[in-house]
Amino acid sequence: MIEIPVELPSGVTTVSADWAPGDNGATVLIAHGAGAGKDHPFLVGFSDALSDRGFSTLRFNFPYVEQGRRMPGPAAHAIATWNAAAAFARDLDAEAAIWATGKSYGGRMASMAVAEGLAVDGLVYLGYPLHAPGRPEKPRADHLPAVAAPQLFVEGTNDPFIQPLTQFDDVVSTCQDARVVWIEGGGHTFEVKGRKRAASDIGASLAPIVAEFVRP
Repeated sequence: MIEIPVELPSGVTTVSADWAPGDNGATVLIAHGAGAGKDHPFLVGFSDALSDRGFSTLRFNFPYVEQGRRMPGPAAHAIATWNAAAAFARDLDAEAAIWATGKSYGGRMASMAVAEGLAVDGLVYLGYPLHAPGRPEKPRADHLPAVAAPQLFVEGTNDPFIQPLTQFDDVVSTCQDARVVWIEGGGHTFEVKGRKRAASDIGASLAPIVAEFVRP
């Protein structure tokens, strides 16, 4: 366990993180979703599987989790954390390519950070939360066309956060460089009805998809 300093408007705080060095020249930063911290089995399984493929991984919390709160804080706090995590990873391995990966909320916050100037080699979204379930009239996508780095959307076809899928397709079409990999029948956490799997196994199953996209 390590600690990353994050500069917030209220002062400097720290967030906990787990660093696993690899040898293939790419570092994958991994952020959690809104409802769970970095140690959720899904993320642990995902990061362990990437480590097995030679990637360095840095899995970290956002400040609200460190403070024991259940609901995310201001977006500016998450964006500051993304910037701090990327800087920390570069200090650990200055030569490695940096890829920002996040589950749901964590991925959306990464995209906002990059739209505001964070430099990364690419982004991977594990279930991008385009809108709240049942609220497609309020999409969270205005910033995506400003993201120049390559983007990979890994999405379940039954995810309520991207229904209707035609709206999601329209949003992806506005991106500068984006592709989608669909998990047939998958929900927001990539669970598939009638197929019971541990969350760690589900996370690990996505690693080969991400590994094909992430480049040193």
